[in-house]
Amino acid sequence: MNGQRRLIGAGAVAAMLALAGCSGEPEVIKIGVSQPLSGNLATLGQDMVNGAKMAVDEINAKGGVRLGSGRAKLEIVTADDKADAKTGEAAAQTLVDAGITVAIAHLNSGVSIAAAPIYAKANVPQLAISTKPSYTQQDLATTLRLVANDNLQAKAMGSYAAQLAGAQRFAVVDDSTPYGKGLADDAAGAIKQQQREVTLRQSLDDKRTDFAPLIAELAKTKTDVLVTTLGDFQVEALIKQAAAAGLTRLRILGGDTIKTDKLNKVAPLIAGVYATSPIVEAREFPNGKPFLDGFRTRFKGDPIYGAHYAYDAVHLVADAMARNDTADRKKLLERLKNPSFDGHAPVTGSMRFAADGEQRYSAVAVYLLKDGAWLPQIRSDRW
Repeated sequence: MNGQRRLIGAGAVAAMLALAGCSGEPEVIKIGVSQPLSGNLATLGQDMVNGAKMAVDEINAKGGVRLGSGRAKLEIVTADDKADAKTGEAAAQTLVDAGITVAIAHLNSGVSIAAAPIYAKANVPQLAISTKPSYTQQDLATTLRLVANDNLQAKAMGSYAAQLAGAQRFAVVDDSTPYGKGLADDAAGAIKQQQREVTLRQSLDDKRTDFAPLIAELAKTKTDVLVTTLGDFQVEALIKQAAAAGLTRLRILGGDTIKTDKLNKVAPLIAGVYATSPIVEAREFPNGKPFLDGFRTRFKGDPIYGAHYAYDAVHLVADAMARNDTADRKKLLERLKNPSFDGHAPVTGSMRFAADGEQRYSAVAVYLLKDGAWLPQIRSDRW
């Protein structure tokens, strides 16, 4: 009798394995995460990886992703794109060759744009935190954006600057990069739409730290607000030189490239330092606290960039596959772009993709640097 039971048990197991094999679904679903993991932006890239890992661990701890009558575990596969377009292409191919189902890639717009055709050829949905509008304008179905694009950020920069109390005269200065110049041009346009005067418009280079000629022009035009896409180290030097020249009433509003701790000591030298960012901090969302508590426990510190977006992206993808009962890439993409898909995004609560791959409910926030901390002022999806 015991022998018969053993035979029945063995037969049942064999049948289950046969059914699992016939389903064609993987036992492990690979999620590619390609970010800059070395170089100057490594901390930002690792932050994205950490967010994705945290989500994967949570999902796996609950048994993985349900696909029909079975379950599949998630696995992170990382690649270092070094914030370089060519390296990013190679990293994308490495992930595709590894058999990933979806890619959370990349940080830099130039890298995301260069790598996009590689993911598209393999039908791999690409979820990027990059902000350049042209990323989703390549006629590739697989390009999806996790945050607001630069069009909305430029409107935020111009609109917020224009409404600052007492502001009448504005200067707009960019760093001559395609990203910085495009953002600055649109910000200047937004200021003019608010019936404000742009008295100075300049393009400098992204290495300059001697701003004597610019400061002379700011003084001559009696500029109230400088809107700029210069980097944090440049704005640091600019503030010191402006204060030394007596321009202590100047206010500076920059993009997310200045939202670092580099300006903490110099910010009090002038009337105000503001930054806009499409990366709305986790603490600003109603459901941000549980994520932050878990992140701190796991990684012994706070997230520093977009970890919560990577975290939400993994949860959203897992939810989509579970509803599809399959890890099929094409069906995953269709689900993600389905306007009726109200997927699980634990922190942001509203990660939804439009037909063109843009975020349907993206927002840009404005922060004021005060007492060594970037304090949220306002965020909007309209501006």
